[in-house]
Amino acid sequence: MSLFSDNIRHLRTKKEVSQAIVAENLAITRDRLAKYEEGKSQPPFEILIKISHYYHVSIDLLLTADIRKIDMDGLMQLEDNRILLPITVDREGENTIEVIPHKARAGYLNGYSDPEFIEGLQQVSLPFLTNGKFRAFPVSGDSMPPHRDGSFIVGRYVENLGEVRDGKTYILLTKEDGIVYKRLNKNGRNSLMLVSDNSFYAPYAIKASDVLEIWEYACSIATKEAEPENLDPQSIRELLYGIREEVKALKHYRQ
Repeated sequence: MSLFSDNIRHLRTKKEVSQAIVAENLAITRDRLAKYEEGKSQPPFEILIKISHYYHVSIDLLLTADIRKIDMDGLMQLEDNRILLPITVDREGENTIEVIPHKARAGYLNGYSDPEFIEGLQQVSLPFLTNGKFRAFPVSGDSMPPHRDGSFIVGRYVENLGEVRDGKTYILLTKEDGIVYKRLNKNGRNSLMLVSDNSFYAPYAIKASDVLEIWEYACSIATKEAEPENLDPQSIRELLYGIREEVKALKHYRQ
């Protein structure tokens, strides 16, 4: 037996339907479905997709999680049959916020769809944040002042790209860079332009297909006292470099 076979058998039982009915909806024989449920064979990719759509459960969950241990009614259903893991509430029924610590920043790219990883994160509750699913992400670097290393951005989950508003800031989980916090502009239908508030860093575009999650800025949590602007030699060089680039751009525009 396997997680997959246990999962599809559990889902069918919970749905209170027979193997014959499920097989008919999947356009396969009942015997073939029985072999999948008994772990005697594995479905090809096209049947796996059909099973995912039939039960409205993501393929990730079907293959990697023990669905019997998950409150499926408490998960947020997203586009493309994907699920945001997990939606948890406190004793008063308020939505809790999972906090991604700095040490788990890199691991989030691999664990964002793993129920055990998400459930193992620390949680906080901010009563002024309502109407959405929120998660707190660590900030690193100096590309988005005044947010500094050690701070956290609390984001509200964005369910589809159409909700992204030009000029607003978002946390993105991308296939290549992991967690990034940038100001976004929709650069056509299938790409996004990521812009840093620190002009030293050049904007860059990414394909929409490379974005795994988008979280809209809701609030920030500073863990260190604000400090005066740093005027060390490196900061001065970066400032002068930014001014030089702006002058070049101005000259090019006038020509």
